[in-house]
Amino acid sequence: MDEIDVVVIGAGQAGLSSAYFLRRFGFEPLVLDAGDGPGGAWRHRSPSLTMDKVHGIFDLPGVRLPGVGRADLPGAGRADLSGADGLRPAAVVVPEYFADYERELGLAVLRPVKVTAVAPGEGGRLLVTSGAGEWAARAVVNATGTWTRPYWPYYPGARSFRGRQLHYAAYRGPEEFAGRRVVVVGGGTSAAHVLSEIAGVAASTLWVTRRQPVFRPLDDFGEDARRDAVALVEARVRAGLPPQSVVAVTGLGYTPVVREALAKGALERLPMFGRITAGGVSWDDGRYVEADTIIWATGFRSALDHLAPLRLREPGGGIRVDGTEVIAEPRLQLVGYGPSASTIGANRAGRTAARNIRRLLAQAPSVPAA
Repeated sequence: MDEIDVVVIGAGQAGLSSAYFLRRFGFEPLVLDAGDGPGGAWRHRSPSLTMDKVHGIFDLPGVRLPGVGRADLPGAGRADLSGADGLRPAAVVVPEYFADYERELGLAVLRPVKVTAVAPGEGGRLLVTSGAGEWAARAVVNATGTWTRPYWPYYPGARSFRGRQLHYAAYRGPEEFAGRRVVVVGGGTSAAHVLSEIAGVAASTLWVTRRQPVFRPLDDFGEDARRDAVALVEARVRAGLPPQSVVAVTGLGYTPVVREALAKGALERLPMFGRITAGGVSWDDGRYVEADTIIWATGFRSALDHLAPLRLREPGGGIRVDGTEVIAEPRLQLVGYGPSASTIGANRAGRTAARNIRRLLAQAPSVPAA
């Protein structure tokens, strides 16, 4: 067992940001990543998601994303992605950027290393267990994201459906849906991305959501609006409730994929169906639509099973977090969780987590593990 000051679990934007600020504060964190290459969840996105379609990309701290324009979009703080790399897949461009970032900063990233457990250890440390070894850490930053835990809601009759069902995590572009009758479920940007591409390729598309979607101009996504939305999500995690997505609070901006889907007439929404049948979906009012494909663009849940030995779950189902610090276990910082589950939020969370760890370790003397 190796003793170390800080272990960072995950090398996506939140993990790399945390490692950057930890080094600024004088620590040399060990970064463990389950992927077999740099890029985090970006390397698993659909090849059809090109850079000019991405909702927003924010630079990692200290190194700018090359190859794109730097003009900010109105009120959003996002880089203009219509430059030279605009038509390249995000699953290629962003992992290249992450790989260059790791090399330039000289970060020690071990991969592929899947952490199986984080548990209380001896000497005031946390024991991080993986297939590649064990580490006794004075502090841990968890940045495991959500991509590995796609959320599939249950609806009656789902097992009787004779067609194909897939989650957005498995979506790889419109070609395989040519001539199909497709139902897309979900009210976020993922659903808009799918509809913008398959409309006109599929025989038919139908969009269903639980809530009436709210469309907003990008000018409405200024700093004050984002701060208010993040505050609502922060209030939930501080109360120990499962985090709500920021998009669920802010609504849908008129991004390139939303505008394309609207132009194709693909965002005529229906309320959620009540039941899935062998050949389609039906509503309680008697409406019925035939379908042979259902795409669940229903979001993701935080990948936190390896933290179970710490017994952090509250009765409400979430983990109580103040900023990034877990209230029941101050040696653990959660980044990319709740309000920081976005590219800009991840950067801020990385800085906050590093500051919290600097304060914590300055107060607690280092005690060797037994």
